[in-house]
Amino acid sequence: MASPYIELDVGGRTVKVSNPDKVYFPGIGATKRELVEYYVSVGDGVLRAVRERPTYIKRHPDGIETEAIYQKRMPKHPDWIETVNVRFPSGRTADAFCPTEVAGIAWCANLGTIDFHPWHSRRGTLDHPDELRIDIDPQPGTGFDQARKVAFAAKSVLDDLGMTGFPKTSGNRGIHVAIRLEPRWTFTEVRYAAITFAREVERRVPDLATTAWWKEERGERVFIDFNQNARDRTIASAYSVRAKPEATVSAPVTWDELSDCDPRDFDIRTMPERFAKLGDVHQTIDDQSFSLEELLRRYEEDDRGDMPYPPNYPKMPGEPKRVQPSKARHDDE
Repeated sequence: MASPYIELDVGGRTVKVSNPDKVYFPGIGATKRELVEYYVSVGDGVLRAVRERPTYIKRHPDGIETEAIYQKRMPKHPDWIETVNVRFPSGRTADAFCPTEVAGIAWCANLGTIDFHPWHSRRGTLDHPDELRIDIDPQPGTGFDQARKVAFAAKSVLDDLGMTGFPKTSGNRGIHVAIRLEPRWTFTEVRYAAITFAREVERRVPDLATTAWWKEERGERVFIDFNQNARDRTIASAYSVRAKPEATVSAPVTWDELSDCDPRDFDIRTMPERFAKLGDVHQTIDDQSFSLEELLRRYEEDDRGDMPYPPNYPKMPGEPKRVQPSKARHDDE
């Protein structure tokens, strides 16, 4: 017996949605159809966040209570969906999803894609990111309120640098801030700038924020994850649904809204109404691009130098020992 399905018209493309009534988010009973229709309803916003970026898809074909399939390589797809060939730190390559229209996002949602994870560069300047990402990640003992305070400390740094940042909730407890860049610098240089930026936030609010890569050194502070700016690292895009029972979404907000918003208020059912009323509150993000020269100058003057890369990266030039401090001390005894 054939599976039930519906067809949606998305920008002149017909997108088939199979098993539309399958419950994907048990906390609110939201279905697969709601997931696809959600992405269509915020299409202009999510496309602005991922357009022409290599984008990985995190799929839960049977709902969020099943194990995720995190795909860097685009599965078999219609000819009208575009891909871009990317190189991983290992040297291997793959053809990743390269969104150019809302219908492609809806087609992926029908595969059970809950959230979309774009690179911070676009295919036209693939080796030169056009986005600096400030990933504010609460650690055990901290939560969204602490992340909010760190985000405003980050805004004060941005203000002093003459840069504009665009905040969004992560869809969980964290906050992401995006800054558009002139695509002139390498991934390594953008990561250096992120390290410098994170260290300055840490200097301003040392009891709240930390740049410590090793969890054992973080304590009950909010981690600013500079490594999200390394090549092949991604975060959930603006408007991405998250694999939570309540179907929360990564919600773009204004700085004024961030002062008192609750990330639980933004979900697959509330965001479409908000988007219809306000549009994309980050619609001006591409209007101005910024330079990293000042942050890179400060990095060169900082005797602390580089920080460890994630464990799946090859040893990088100038990187300190990739050994957690407690183990290093034990080995030296």
